[in-house]
Amino acid sequence: MIEDDDTWERHAGWWQDNFTDGADPEYEEQILPLLAAHLAGATRVLDVGTGEGQLARIAMREGVPFVVGVDPTVAQLRVARERGHGPDYVRGIAGHLPFAAASFDAVVVCLVFEHIVDHTQAIAELARVLRPGGRFLFFLNHPLLQSPNSGWVIDHVNDEQYWRVGPYLPVDVTMEELGLGVKLPFVHRPLSHYVNAMAEHGLVIERMEEPEPPPGFVAKAPEYRDSITIPRLLFLRSRRV
Repeated sequence: MIEDDDTWERHAGWWQDNFTDGADPEYEEQILPLLAAHLAGATRVLDVGTGEGQLARIAMREGVPFVVGVDPTVAQLRVARERGHGPDYVRGIAGHLPFAAASFDAVVVCLVFEHIVDHTQAIAELARVLRPGGRFLFFLNHPLLQSPNSGWVIDHVNDEQYWRVGPYLPVDVTMEELGLGVKLPFVHRPLSHYVNAMAEHGLVIERMEEPEPPPGFVAKAPEYRDSITIPRLLFLRSRRV
């Protein structure tokens, strides 16, 4: 991840309050159901960037007998262990996973690669710990439609509005203000960077989803109603060959 561990430690509570335990409709209505559907039949699952463990707990709830969550943030792992419900938790980073090769039949990464500078090393590592035939479930902020400076443009001259796509091809690292006093680093890179790295490490895409924003998110503010045609999330399911 971007090397500022103190940033993530300081803002762990903000994440836990706003995005876990039912607080966020995009997780509750979109991400967690997608995860449950695509984990069917898995027996050994690794959740990379587990945070306080909500995806790991969902995997356990769906009947996966062995689940491990890995995260570099002590404050997140402490809460993950307090909330319990079965998964094991280990401190580590995506680029150096502390597990043997072919240890898992499913690896989950949710909204983590937006904070990783060296995506190729991280993808190589998760491919290494995934057994042949295992699945990689990959959730991203949509790299194209949520690229930096994207958003609605109101054209009063032509009496229309449209979604502007910001600079897409350049790799961009920015600090984004997400709440009062909460600034976190984000990395934008084109989708091809992910797909090509996956292909180089034997991860073949077999399904892609671009779901519309869920009702609970759209209901949060009147201006979000126009955004139902613009996906915020990209989901890729790939298979280790």
